[in-house]
Formats: sequence, C-alpha cells, structure tokens
Amino acid sequence: MTDTVSFGYEDVAPEEKTRRVGEVFSSVAAKYDLMNDAMSGGLHRLWKDKFVRRVKPRAGEHILDMAGGTGDIAFRMAPSGAAITVADINPEMLAVGVERAAERGIDGLVWSEANAETLQWPDKFFDAYTIAFGIRNVTDIPKALREAHRVLKRGGRLYVLEFSTTQWPGFAEVYDAYSHKLVPKLGQMLAGDADSYRYLIESIRRFPPMPEFERMIREAGFTQTKVEPLLGGLVAIHSGWKI
Repeated sequence: MTDTVSFGYEDVAPEEKTRRVGEVFSSVAAKYDLMNDAMSGGLHRLWKDKFVRRVKPRAGEHILDMAGGTGDIAFRMAPSGAAITVADINPEMLAVGVERAAERGIDGLVWSEANAETLQWPDKFFDAYTIAFGIRNVTDIPKALREAHRVLKRGGRLYVLEFSTTQWPGFAEVYDAYSHKLVPKLGQMLAGDADSYRYLIESIRRFPPMPEFERMIREAGFTQTKVEPLLGGLVAIHSGWKI
C-alpha cells in the first residue's frame, strides 16, 4: 500500500482516511436514504433491486453483506431464506440498520461490526460476498478484495455495486455539474452537512475506472470477472467467482 490514499480530492495517510471516513458515515447514518437519493436522484433503489437479482441469494446460503450497515441490501435478500450477516465498520450505521429491521419486522439477520480489510471470519465461510456503495470508502481496496476472496468458499461469488464514470456523451458533464454543485447544497439543506456529501461525490471521482477495478478483482484471485454498466457506467455491478 502507498504512503497516502485518496480522501476525496485530498491525499492523506491511510489511518487519516479511515478516521475521516468513519466521521463522514457517523454524520450521515441517520440520513442514509436522503444521502443516496441526493447522489442518485432516487435511482439507487432500482440499482439495488437489480444488484440483488444478480446475486440470486438462495435458502441455505451464508452471505456476507459488507458495508451494509443500514440494511438496504440485506432487506432485499432476506426473503430468499439465506443466512445473511450484515457487517459494517461503523456502529452508527449498524444501529440505524437494526432499528430499520425492527420497524420492518425483519428477523434473523446477524449484525456485526467489522473492518473489510481484516475480517474476523474463517477461511471459506461464506457462499457470497456483497458490497454496495462501500468499496470506494475502504482505505486499502486490494486488501479488502483479498479478504473477500479468503472468506468465500470455493465456488463462492463476489458482487460489488459502485458508482463509476458514465461513458455516455453529454450525460457525464450534466451529472458532474449536478453532483459537484447541487449535492453538497442538498446535504446542507437535508442533513445540515455539506462537507460529508462533498466528500462522497469526490470519492466517486477518485474511484478507479471500470476496467481498472475489474483488474483489481482479478488480482485478488477472482475469475470469470464481469462488469455490468448502468446508465452508461455511472454505476456498475462488478462480479467474480472463487474457484
């Protein structure tokens, strides 16, 4: 790992990013849906539905939903009957998820505080590993991908939903203007926190392009990797298998 990593448009020490990302998500935890609505125009709900259809959770499987604290992905997978562990490094995010699960009457989920870079589960433990809109906030992404590979069984599958860079002519410029100029203002108006929303937008711009991130997944040991761009690549579903 390099001496510095990106925190939005800044380059900071790894431990500094970990601390500051934690502060961001502690700040926005209670306004998670508003945050995602502001960043996606509400489309994140449809993207998450499609993401879970790609995962195809099944009864009897053990699935780790990493960085899934508020439960959005786990709630969508729960009807499948799979045994789902929701993990997040941020206890405030997990607290929101536990409360939301109780409100929805969703039982049986396991909630666990965990760092994606140093997972506490043994080798070959899970059938699937999911992470939605969380990988770009990890301090050491290659290390987190290697950990995902380690805890998956042979034949296990990785699914990553993350913002990327749209390749549609004209749309990239429109979204860039919207995200940089309007999203922080919405963050201030809706959550009283423009800076956290500004970081989240900047973190998208610093995230590797689709081909580079796919290469990182392969280098972590996954095979049969695939990228499914949505809205021309504004968001992408990445997947890979452990064999």
